[in-house]
Amino acid sequence: MPVAVANKAGLAVLGLRQRRALRLASGTGAAIAAAEAAALPSAPRRRGWFWVPLALVTLLSFATRFYRLREPPHICWDETHFGKMGSYYINRTFFFDVHPPFGKMLIGLAGYLSGYDGTFPFQKPGDKYEHHNYIGMRGFCAFLGSCLIPFCYLTVWELSKSLQAAMLTAAFLIFDTGFITLSQYILLDPILMFFLMGAVFSMVKYNSCANRPFSALWWFWLCLTGINLAGAMGVKFVGLFVVLFVGLNTVCDLWELLGDLSLSLVTLGKHFLARVLCLILLPLALYTALFAVHFAVLNRSGPGDGFFSSGFQSRLIGNNLHNVSVPEYLAYGSVVTVKNLRMAGGYLHSHWHLYPEGVGAQQQQVTAYLHKDLNNLWIIKKHNVNKDHSDPSFPLEFVRHGDIIRLEHKETSRNLHSHQHEAPLTRKHLQVTGYGINGTGDSNDFWRIEVVGRKAGKRIKVLRSQLRLIHLATGCILGSTGKTLPKWGWEQVEVTCTPYQKENPNTLWNVEDHINPRLPNISLDVLKPSFPEILLESHMVMIRGNSGLKPKENEVTSKPWHWPINYQGLRFSGINETDYRVYLLGNPVIWWMNLITIGLYLFMTIFVSVAMKRGVQLTAEHKELSEVLLNGGGKIMLGWLLHYLPFFMMGRVLYFHHYFPAMLFSTMLTGITWDVFLKFWAGPQSCSIQRRKVYKYGIVILILLSMYSFYLFHPLSYGMVGPLASDTNSPMAGLRWLETWEF
Repeated sequence: MPVAVANKAGLAVLGLRQRRALRLASGTGAAIAAAEAAALPSAPRRRGWFWVPLALVTLLSFATRFYRLREPPHICWDETHFGKMGSYYINRTFFFDVHPPFGKMLIGLAGYLSGYDGTFPFQKPGDKYEHHNYIGMRGFCAFLGSCLIPFCYLTVWELSKSLQAAMLTAAFLIFDTGFITLSQYILLDPILMFFLMGAVFSMVKYNSCANRPFSALWWFWLCLTGINLAGAMGVKFVGLFVVLFVGLNTVCDLWELLGDLSLSLVTLGKHFLARVLCLILLPLALYTALFAVHFAVLNRSGPGDGFFSSGFQSRLIGNNLHNVSVPEYLAYGSVVTVKNLRMAGGYLHSHWHLYPEGVGAQQQQVTAYLHKDLNNLWIIKKHNVNKDHSDPSFPLEFVRHGDIIRLEHKETSRNLHSHQHEAPLTRKHLQVTGYGINGTGDSNDFWRIEVVGRKAGKRIKVLRSQLRLIHLATGCILGSTGKTLPKWGWEQVEVTCTPYQKENPNTLWNVEDHINPRLPNISLDVLKPSFPEILLESHMVMIRGNSGLKPKENEVTSKPWHWPINYQGLRFSGINETDYRVYLLGNPVIWWMNLITIGLYLFMTIFVSVAMKRGVQLTAEHKELSEVLLNGGGKIMLGWLLHYLPFFMMGRVLYFHHYFPAMLFSTMLTGITWDVFLKFWAGPQSCSIQRRKVYKYGIVILILLSMYSFYLFHPLSYGMVGPLASDTNSPMAGLRWLETWEF
C-alpha cells in the first residue's frame, strides 16, 4: 500500500529527528545518527509525489480566493477604513489608527503599484468603486490569504510527517467559507495571518534543523521566524500572541539544550545569543524601522493630527504649528492655548453661554473644544495681581513650576474657576466655570501650575512641558473627561475638576499657541520631539485608542464563547433582498468538527499519557504516533490557547473575525488528531487490509464532508441576491441552522 509505506517512512524520519534532538551524552551520538540516516528508506518528499498534493492544495487555495474577486464592486464592511488608509499613504496624509502601520502600508503599496491613484473617498459601505482601480488591493489580500493553506499544510507535514494529516488540514481551510470571505476584501486579517503562519512554519522548520545547528539552513529559518514576528506585530497588536508562542517554544528548546551534557557552555552561549539576535533584536529593529518609514511617508497634516501632542503635530506639513516661531518659555501676560493630552482631548475653551438652570452654578461654561478657535485663548496672570503684564514698565517674570496663577479668558475676561458644585455629567467631579468681571473674581480662581517630572522653580516650556493645574481651594485637578455635553453645551467635551490625584492623560495639559511680544521667538523645529519620543507617543495613543473602542450604531459585536461554535456571523455587504449580500460565517461542518476535535484531542492525550505512565507496552508505530500527538499536537494546542483565551480578558469591543488566527491552529489540530486517531483505530501496518481501509476511508469521508458543506454554504462568501434565508422560497432557507445566523 503506497499510503502505508509513506506513513511508515514519514514516521521513521520523525523518530530519527527526535533521537537526534536528544544529543546523546556519549561520544558516539553523531556516528549513530549518521548510520540511522544512511539506513532510512526514501521519504515521500524524495519520491516526488509529495509535491503533487502541495501543488493541488496551492492551486485550489488561489482558485477559491480569487474567484469573483471583483464582486461586489462596492465598499464592503471595514474596507471603508483600510482602503481609506491605503489612500492616505498614497497621498502622504497623516491619519490615526489603533493598529500598527505595516498592514495599511502594504495595502497602500499594493494600490499604488496596481495603478490606484488614492482619490476614492471610501466614505461608507455600499459606495460604488466605479472607475477606481480597487482590484489590486483586494488581490493583494487574496494572495496572502491564499498562502495560508500551503503554510498550514507544510506545518502539519513537518509536525506529523503525514501527508493525509496535511491534506485534511488543507481541505478544511480551502473549503471554509469564513476564511474565503475574510481573504477577498481590503482587510488587515489576511495580512496578519500570513505573517503569523509564516512565523509558525519557520519556527517548526528551524526546530527540524536541530541536528544541524548553526548551518546556513538553520540560520535561514531562525532569521525568517524573526522577520515574520516583526511583520505580525507590525500589522496588529494581537501579533504579540504569536511572539509569545515562539518565545515559549524557544524557552523549551533552550531548556532541552541545557540538559544535553555533550554541549559545552560556550556552545550553549552561542545558542542563546543566536536566539536573542534573531528572535528579539531582529524583530525589534524591523518593527522600529516600520515606524520610521511610516512617519517619513505620512509627513502631511491630516485627520489624525488631533490625536497627538502639539509637538508631534509641529512635524506635519500643513499643520498650523509647522514652521511656526513662538516664545520658548511662558511668562506672565502670555496669551496661550492649553491642550489636553488625552486622545482627542481638545483645547481648554470658554464662551459667553452659561450653564443652564439645574446644572451646578449658572456661570459661564468651560469646555474642551476639538478645533482651533479664538475662544481657546487664555491670559496667564498672577493670582494676586490684576495688571496688564504686557505693559513694558511692568517687570517681565517667567511662570515657574509650583507658581499660583490665574487663567483669564481673553474674549470674556472671566477667570477659570471651580467650586463645590457637582460637574454636569461626571459624578463626584466638581464643576469648572468662567467667573468674575474683567479679571476680578475670588479665591476659587487660583490654580497651582505643576510640570510633570520637574522641580520647583523650573521654567515652563511651550509644547514640551506636561502640566497639571491644581485648584488651590479644593485640591482637585483640572481635567477633560472625554464625555460629550448635551446641546446646551454645544456638544463640546466636558471639563471638570477631579478629586482623584492619580496622574493620567485626562488631567495633563500642554501649552500650544503662545503669544508674548516681550519675549523673543524661536522656531518650533527646536522643540520637535525626537524619533524615540514620537515612537513612544504613537504607541501610547494606539493603546489608549484600542482599549477605548466602542461598537458603532447597529454594529454586531460578539463574545469569545460565541466564536468556536459559529454562533453568529458578520454582514459584509447588503441587508435587503435586492442587495448583493455577503455574510462572514464559518463553514458550520468544519467549525463544529474542529470543536469536537478539541475534546477528542484532550481525551486522547489523557489516555495516551496515562497508558505510558502505567508502563503499557505500545508498538513502535504507536509510540511514534503518541509522540506526534503529544509533541506536534501539543504545540498546536498551545497556539490555539494563546490566540483564543486572551480575548476573555479584554475590555475592548470584540468581533467574530478576531477568532480566525486561533481557527488556523484549531484546523491544524484537527488534521493531526484525526490522522493519529484513525491510525490507532486501524492498528499497525501489519493488520489486515480491511482495518487499514478504515483509516483511508475515514480521511476521505472527512474531506468529502468539508467539500459538500462548502457546496451548500458557498453563496455566503461569493454573494447572494434574492429572498432572505427566512423566506421559504430562498435557496438558503433550509441552511439557517441557528436563529442567530442573519443571512
